[in-house]
Amino acid sequence: MEPKEEVLQLTKTLNEANYRYYVLDDPDMPDFEYDRLLRRLEVLEAEHPELLTPDSPTQRVGGKALSQFEKVEHSVPLESLQDVFSLAELAEFTDRVRQSVPEPEYTVEPKVDGLSVALEYLDGVFVRGATRGDGRIGEDVTENLRTVRSIPMKLENAPHRLIVRGEVFMPKAVFEKLNEAREAAGEPLFANPRNAAAGSLRQLDPKIAARRQLDILVFNLQLCEGRVFSTHSETLDYLRGLKFKVVPYTLCRTQAEIDARIAAVDESRYELAYDIDGAVVKLNDLAGRAALGSTAKFPRWAAAYKYPPEIKETVLREIVVQVGRTGVLTPRAVVDPVRLAGTTVTSATLHNQDFITEKDIRVGDTVRIRKAGEIIPEILGVVPEKRPADAVAYFLPAVCPVCGASVERDEDGAALRCTGAECPAQLHRNIEHFVSRDAMNIDGLGSAIVDQLIAAGHIQSPADLYYLTLEELASLWKKGDKAPKKLLASIEASKENDLSKLIYALGIRQVGEKTGKLLAQSFGSLDALAEADEERLTQVPDVGEITARSIASWFRSPQSRHMVERLRTAGVNFDCKTEITDRRFEGKTFVLTGALTRFTREEAEAQIEQYGGKASGSVSKKTSFVVAGENAGSKLRKANELGVPVLTEEEFLEMLK
Repeated sequence: MEPKEEVLQLTKTLNEANYRYYVLDDPDMPDFEYDRLLRRLEVLEAEHPELLTPDSPTQRVGGKALSQFEKVEHSVPLESLQDVFSLAELAEFTDRVRQSVPEPEYTVEPKVDGLSVALEYLDGVFVRGATRGDGRIGEDVTENLRTVRSIPMKLENAPHRLIVRGEVFMPKAVFEKLNEAREAAGEPLFANPRNAAAGSLRQLDPKIAARRQLDILVFNLQLCEGRVFSTHSETLDYLRGLKFKVVPYTLCRTQAEIDARIAAVDESRYELAYDIDGAVVKLNDLAGRAALGSTAKFPRWAAAYKYPPEIKETVLREIVVQVGRTGVLTPRAVVDPVRLAGTTVTSATLHNQDFITEKDIRVGDTVRIRKAGEIIPEILGVVPEKRPADAVAYFLPAVCPVCGASVERDEDGAALRCTGAECPAQLHRNIEHFVSRDAMNIDGLGSAIVDQLIAAGHIQSPADLYYLTLEELASLWKKGDKAPKKLLASIEASKENDLSKLIYALGIRQVGEKTGKLLAQSFGSLDALAEADEERLTQVPDVGEITARSIASWFRSPQSRHMVERLRTAGVNFDCKTEITDRRFEGKTFVLTGALTRFTREEAEAQIEQYGGKASGSVSKKTSFVVAGENAGSKLRKANELGVPVLTEEEFLEMLK
């Protein structure tokens, strides 16, 4: 078979498999076979790049990251809907419609809680996707929408120009896994699938959007050149025939039928794979819609019935404290089981001490609970009249419940954080930071290997990396694999790193890579830094009182001192090797912007620091120079506004000579 013919056949076969899997939910191809065909297509496209087409399944993984989203003017406005909150209000809406349209017929559809987008096709090829924005101007998110596998990239028998409107959402199962991963990593949780979907669709890097596994339901035909339809339901059936994933609908004529359908959607919504926050009632007749028209805000032919949140009472039996990977203590309420939004709830987050104090939540209280965004259990408050006489105010512990180290409150927030350098709850994250490129730069220690080392009991602290044996590492790989020897060599080589890398690797709060360099140059050795008091620390440029307090507190911790001694015994370098002899840039702050042709950004910053200067990421009145490369943007504009001297790359090179 000729390459062109094979590419066409593979593209057709794989797109059909995608359609059956993501739209019909009826897969007919094993995953192994799909992956095999996809790899074959990738090989052919690499060998024959001229055969790559926009509808190729290989283009679903995410393209090049963007610097910003372009604005898009919608050819057909994406109107919002009028909300109604009772069946009586809904009856008023249908009465108004009946005055203009005799014997009206309606569609009732679930109101998917996601992000509204417009998809545009030319001659059947997907060319652009945009967010709703204000209804007239949105943002071009085409590359991110290409990663949504239920959106067809090419349509058969399509008109010259077609625009459809749909709701991008994150399936509940995907949302729950995403939040589980974020919680394990100590990252803030998404409140609900809608926020997660909106945040994912507006990622500048499409590869991130691809990992979020977004989905879509199309609910309106905006424009279809050369075709005339009489009803909305006819347009939905037409779109389904083009292989779009279309919102389910039910036709209703009487108010009783509408009310019954709304109740049925409400009753079944917790079994749906996606989150909904209501039901949409639309006039089916398109000529009637045109006659009714729209107000300045809403179409007169549709209304969105919003379901009220379900709130129940239960008893709080216990408050347990969990320690995340970043050391943050998170209190969690254990409550009597209660059926809420389709599932049995037994616990709810209490966020932090401020939340508990503000709502005066105590063990034994009867609390009012709901699901925020219909997903995450949330305590709204207590029922004071049902409080037991012996209930006392609750306060989070002063020491970490996992390792016993002292707990400190974040200077810039409400979080309480464990200060233990060897806390088991933080071990995975601490190891990953310690071995990262800008820290000790130990290549070969991926997340999975770290997990295996921890599970085997080989490491309880970052310092334990330097005591690993070849035998211990070899047990994690297949016999004969060279990776263990390479990893051991990388660990050994990291002992010779400059002190600045070690300081950053220790993970002291408020101490980033640049502060690590300043501390190394100011003190010369880790021992001198460990002995410094807060007053001496604040004499280092850019080290304020909060950072100084954090450094001094870290070195006072018994766990920190234990880890430092383990590192010393292992032979890790504690001295600064980068002595500054030429201080031509001392007291000067540089900001780099745009693309540099003679340096990477890291190389240019290293040159600045080599001569005693400082590289910053933002422009202010204190900035000494802005070095502007090609396509310099907002930083250059701000420099001009503030009167900060701007250097070309050539002028910067002259300063280095």
